[in-house]
Amino acid sequence: MVLSTCYKVLGTLPLHYSIYIMILTNKALEPNDGKPLPLYQKVLCGLTAGAIGACVGSPADLALIRMQADATLPAAQRRNYTNAFHALYRITADEGVLALWKGAGPTVVITMALNMGMLASYDQSVEFFKDNLGACEGAAILGVSTVSGFFAAACSLPFDYVKMQIQKIQPDAEGKYPYTGSLDCALKTLKSGGPFKFYIGFLVYCVRIAPHVMMTWIFLNQIQKLEKKAGL
Repeated sequence: MVLSTCYKVLGTLPLHYSIYIMILTNKALEPNDGKPLPLYQKVLCGLTAGAIGACVGSPADLALIRMQADATLPAAQRRNYTNAFHALYRITADEGVLALWKGAGPTVVITMALNMGMLASYDQSVEFFKDNLGACEGAAILGVSTVSGFFAAACSLPFDYVKMQIQKIQPDAEGKYPYTGSLDCALKTLKSGGPFKFYIGFLVYCVRIAPHVMMTWIFLNQIQKLEKKAGL
């Protein structure tokens, strides 16, 4: 029940990304006379949409990470948040309002990387599944989501790993933190475990990302269809 509340909050983020991507894409299409955007413009739209969505959702993401980490900590170190809203209140009261965006930098970067991987593979995937395989719309979306989800996970998992380490750290008995920042965390992780340490749990992460990618494309396609019907 505790985590479900936070998941409901975070569950709206794919819709936010869809809206941001749609708005930015439509704006970019206007000076392009409605012609398909080149790849670099789609990537830029995805990066921008990811940055905006990550800034909006960062406080809820922080609450989720801390609540998940609580179960792995000794009883004396647990924060004992009762629900997502209690977590947000406690963070604000104990650490200040700006603490809600602790780890926001890595969150923004990971979401930008996720959107970049997702969008960079989208056009090529659509062409392959529709033009080469002759897949129907439903099968094409499923195939595109799988491919996009893989590349989105590959691009974003290293940043996600660093972000989670930063968000759940606590000071030791002397009040010192194990990392001074995201870069320090990345360098120490690379030194201790090599590049593959950033990809621990990659398959599980792919399973987590794929539904996000699928919902993003479904929402985006449906919103665009509604726009056309409304003559917008």
